[in-house]
Amino acid sequence: MAAASAAVATRADGADDAAGGGDAGPDRPAEIPARAPQRRPAAPARRGPADPVKSLMHHHRDLCERAVSPLEIAAGLEAHGLTDRTAARYRHRDVFSLAEELYARIPARTAEPAAPEPPPPGPDSEARAGWTLLALLPGAACLATAGLLRATEGVLGGGARAAVTVTGALLACLALRLCLSRGPLRAPEGAGRAGMYACWLLSFAVYGEELIAQVISGGPDGPWEATPAPLLGLAAAVAPAAWCAHLFTVRAHRKLTGSRALEEFGAGVRPLLLAAVALFLCALLPLLFLAGLGLGGDGTPVGAAALGVLFFLARLLAAHGLPEPGTVALAAACAVEAAAPALVLAGRLPGLEPLAAPVHALVSAGGTGAVSALACGAAALGLLVHASAALSRASAHARS
Repeated sequence: MAAASAAVATRADGADDAAGGGDAGPDRPAEIPARAPQRRPAAPARRGPADPVKSLMHHHRDLCERAVSPLEIAAGLEAHGLTDRTAARYRHRDVFSLAEELYARIPARTAEPAAPEPPPPGPDSEARAGWTLLALLPGAACLATAGLLRATEGVLGGGARAAVTVTGALLACLALRLCLSRGPLRAPEGAGRAGMYACWLLSFAVYGEELIAQVISGGPDGPWEATPAPLLGLAAAVAPAAWCAHLFTVRAHRKLTGSRALEEFGAGVRPLLLAAVALFLCALLPLLFLAGLGLGGDGTPVGAAALGVLFFLARLLAAHGLPEPGTVALAAACAVEAAAPALVLAGRLPGLEPLAAPVHALVSAGGTGAVSALACGAAALGLLVHASAALSRASAHARS
């Protein structure tokens, strides 16, 4: 028993010395290795954004935050060059479905109220009656002026008749300006120099045929005789132009709402544009014929009809936010009409006779009105081709 008690006491003393007594300090014994720090596995490298739609939303944040409908986002994406094929990179079948997801991800904005969504074009009898009445004013002003001049023929002197003509022209211009400030033909500010070119084309429609005839015959000699019938017909055609533009805009918005792809929308809008142009031409030709019949005009109004279609397409593009192509087309028509008499006059110089040959051949084939018909017809055809591509994009109808 005494030996066992001594062994137990010896082990207790040794344990006390190992635990903290003496000069051993806090170091671990050599036989117990230090514990190595554990290292976390490295995260795999990211090869691309896990959510591509989120990155697109950050890139077009302003567009998404200002949009009041998914259609506006779709139009904005298309304006930035995004197509249905590009939308597949963002795991969507077309731009419209991608725009719907972007619109759904827009965070709720409580700081400032959202702007009210503009009402879609639809049946509004009061508004339609207003711009229809304004569209009738230019034709009414021209018709009243022509009627007054016809009724006072032989009664009023030359100065009084000139005053009546100038007053009627000013009233028609004022009515046309009011018409173009409201309704389907209203265009945003900054339409360029289209007004200046339009004045030239209208003046050439009234005096151009007589100018070409006098230049070819060796003149010009004496005063030029005016042919106001095209001016009256074109002024009366403002109302059909407004209605054709209105029908095209309404139908295009319906196509935009019901389409699920940009190609589908474009394929549906192009026939609408051709139908609107054809409908306007069907209304313009009878008006030009009646104007010529009432004012003693002669010949087929091909040049005036081409000028009317050119004006209609230029204004339709401007109403959808694309005024530059129409301005270029009007300027091209003015250049051709100005070049015709200039070439004839230049052909009188020695050695430059071939310059006048194209104009002489054109007049011999189609008369003096062929110059205006060629200039305005070629410009209208080129503008129609451009409009069929420009107006088939959703961005052209987002705010029209």
